[in-house]
Amino acid sequence: MDERSLAATILSGPDAIIAADSDGVVTFWNAGAQRIFGFTAEQAVGESLDLIIPERLRARHWAGWKQVMATGQSRYSAGDLLAVPAVRHDGTTISVEFTIHPLRDEGRGELCGFAATLRDVTARFEETRRLRKQLATQS
Repeated sequence: MDERSLAATILSGPDAIIAADSDGVVTFWNAGAQRIFGFTAEQAVGESLDLIIPERLRARHWAGWKQVMATGQSRYSAGDLLAVPAVRHDGTTISVEFTIHPLRDEGRGELCGFAATLRDVTARFEETRRLRKQLATQS
C-alpha cells in the first residue's frame, strides 16, 4: 500500500482525528470526528475546540493548553491514553479516550498546535459504571 492510500485509509477511519493550532482553533476534522461529534468539517474547522469541551471543563482545559503552548512541555507524553467527557453537536455528553500528538513548525521545530486521535468509549464507560453500582449494592 502506498503512502497516499495508507493516509486516506487512516483519515477516513472510525476514529476522530482533529488538529488545532496554537490558539486551539480547529484546523483539521476528519470523517470520524464528524461521526463521533456530529459537526461537519465545514462547521468545525476555524472554530475553537470549545465545540467539544464541556463548559464546566473549559477553564481547566485552557489553563493547561496555555501552559503547554508557553513551555512546550506536557505532562502527557506521546502515547498516553487520556479519558475525558466531551460534547456532541446535539449537546449530549459522551466519554472519549484519546492520544495527543504535538505539532511542530517545520522550520524551527517550535510547538504550533496539537493533533489528537479520539475514540467514543461511552458504551464501555456506562457499562463499567453500571457494574460498579451493581457490585456496590451487592456488598
